[in-house]
Amino acid sequence: MKQPVWIICLLLLAGCGLLNNKSTEETSVQQKSAGAELVLPAFPKQENLIEFYAGEMTSNHFFIDPLSLSVDKEGAVLYTLVIKTSGGATNINYESIRCDQRQVRLYATGRNDGTWSRAHVSEWRDIENKIVNRQHAALSRNFFCPGSRPLNTAAEGVDALRRGRHPDVIKYEKP
Repeated sequence: MKQPVWIICLLLLAGCGLLNNKSTEETSVQQKSAGAELVLPAFPKQENLIEFYAGEMTSNHFFIDPLSLSVDKEGAVLYTLVIKTSGGATNINYESIRCDQRQVRLYATGRNDGTWSRAHVSEWRDIENKIVNRQHAALSRNFFCPGSRPLNTAAEGVDALRRGRHPDVIKYEKP
């Protein structure tokens, strides 16, 4: 049985993803809210990095570029995270932590040529306090979100990193 041409065209358009419930304008708004308007910081330099402790179950070394540290008007703490693996690889991410929600968001990753590549998916996701890969839990609990509140200033975060933890952390630690 032959299908009318318009049905076949409709099925082809749907299969190509051209028919959906979101207009181009809605998609554009979503991309902007995913950090497209965010100004990325200068690429980190080795001599500026401050190392922080993320737990004993990793052989990786974790660093923050203090020059990238900032607190936005919504209270999210933005920073460049540098991870050096025991195998010699280096991963560089520009991300933020939302303290009140205990969430993290990736905005960009660093390339070998010293430039940024914006994340294709930039969504808030929950920070898990797990045994391995706990750098985000360590940053939020010990440095950037004492008592689940964000830093007041970038200088406060740099001071916490240099001290090895935020001075208010002890007040908020659970027994």
